[in-house]
Amino acid sequence: MKISGSTALVTGANRGFGRTLAAELLSRGATVYAGARNPDNVDLPGVTPVRLDITDPASVAAAAELAGDVNLLVNNAGIDLRTDLMDGDLDLVRLDLETHYIGTLSMIRAFAPVIADNGGGTVLNVLSALSWVNFPLHGAYGAAKSAEWAMTNALRLQLAERGIRVAGLHVGYMDTDMAATITGPKSDPALIARLGVDGIEADAYEIVTDETSRRVQAGLSGGVAALYPQLP
Repeated sequence: MKISGSTALVTGANRGFGRTLAAELLSRGATVYAGARNPDNVDLPGVTPVRLDITDPASVAAAAELAGDVNLLVNNAGIDLRTDLMDGDLDLVRLDLETHYIGTLSMIRAFAPVIADNGGGTVLNVLSALSWVNFPLHGAYGAAKSAEWAMTNALRLQLAERGIRVAGLHVGYMDTDMAATITGPKSDPALIARLGVDGIEADAYEIVTDETSRRVQAGLSGGVAALYPQLP
């Protein structure tokens, strides 16, 4: 897929990685719609702000009606409420799932006909190394990202016949507001955005962008012992 001349919609584009992705696409010649719950918070020159709450079906439908020329959908919007699976509020667990799984699925269901009508294109789901491995600190988030990964795999097969490539981007912690309290290594979001867009142009199905994700991916074949060596 050629980024120059494409038309993209990026969800959660008002800050963090979404804003960085939108800027990268813009710099490569794409027309960019920047989705945000409050479009007044979109401060990136050159993009078209779009009011969008991916957990609200009416908002998703309105965005698909407005952005009818899109051939690249980037599902980036997300939250991490650090909800404990055993003791955390179940409503917060549901919100993680509603956002990462149901919300992302709603976007794809709304925009797949748009992309197909425009001659085909790409959907990029921003996943995580936590799609593959999970820890108590991110219990609900990781479970939601795992569900989003499974959905990505299923829709990749289903939408291929409609000329739509479904890609997943995996990354560990990035230096954004979402990971502000994390003290471990963090990737530069601008670098991850460049690698992500490179992957789109290369027609990659799976874009693994940092050492953390590569290490976890390699550990999948080793089973529980490889992924959780701390277990007795």
